[in-house]
Amino acid sequence: MNQRIEQVTRIAAYGVIVHEFRILLCRLSAKVPQAEGRWTLPGGGVEFGEHPEATVVREVDEETGLTANVGRLAHVDSRIIRDPGVHRHNIRILYYASVTDGPMQGETDGTTDAAAWFHRSELPDLVSISQIGVDLAFP
Repeated sequence: MNQRIEQVTRIAAYGVIVHEFRILLCRLSAKVPQAEGRWTLPGGGVEFGEHPEATVVREVDEETGLTANVGRLAHVDSRIIRDPGVHRHNIRILYYASVTDGPMQGETDGTTDAAAWFHRSELPDLVSISQIGVDLAFP
């Protein structure tokens, strides 16, 4: 008997944001239990009809309170995660970006709960997309 495997595609966009040799990262909240407390690039899922660059601007604002200026495309990552009953195709679009100066504030009641700048020598526990961003930021 063949079990049907659900196939789900998720497209997300992220900013690789570096200022004064530090990269901007966001801490994942309890709403992401498999990665709670780990750090990610600012970004998230592209909404229907939304351009990925606009996603970066929206997500940076939601997760950090800062305004992003999106630059050139940095990288596209595509991977399939096979879990029992569901295969997830994650397409992750990374852009180089900058932010305007201003007070930084973490997201409330979202998938992230803090934002901070990190030097490469002091990186916290990262999820895979963050490691890709760090490698792009500090070749």
